[in-house]
Amino acid sequence: MDSFDDLIAANEAYAAANDVSGFDGVARAGVAIVTCMDSRIQPLEMVGLGLGDAKIFRNPGGRVTPQALEALVLAVHLLNVSRILVVPHTRCAVASNTEAELRRRVAESAGGDASWQPIHVVADQDEALAEDVRKVRTHPLIPDSVQVGGFVYDVDTGLLDQRL
Repeated sequence: MDSFDDLIAANEAYAAANDVSGFDGVARAGVAIVTCMDSRIQPLEMVGLGLGDAKIFRNPGGRVTPQALEALVLAVHLLNVSRILVVPHTRCAVASNTEAELRRRVAESAGGDASWQPIHVVADQDEALAEDVRKVRTHPLIPDSVQVGGFVYDVDTGLLDQRL
């Protein structure tokens, strides 16, 4: 059995049960979400949205990186986005460990040196969220008409806490 057979079978069931045709790629609800790659987060469902409603950008820690800003600029100007949520979460590995600890754990798992691998930890999640929201709000290609909010998602309750 191929290591992807279960996922291909699940995809075939998904495609049979869902009509995914006819979407044009714009965010029908006008929403973009920058959040963490953590599998406990379901970005669309947590804000009551569905297929085709929002643009999602995920990375470790849910940070507004240059790549996230690129995605947001495209989303605002080409994909109907008028509201942006920046959403890190509670109990995040990059916000609750040091860079040395994460590198040590990766090295143990990899069985080799991981000191060269960039790992961007978050020392203060509230400070990082404020910085990330500021990056979006002050970006020269994101107009003031776009609403930008900073939230923290609680992985234990499923609730969003708006901080900014």
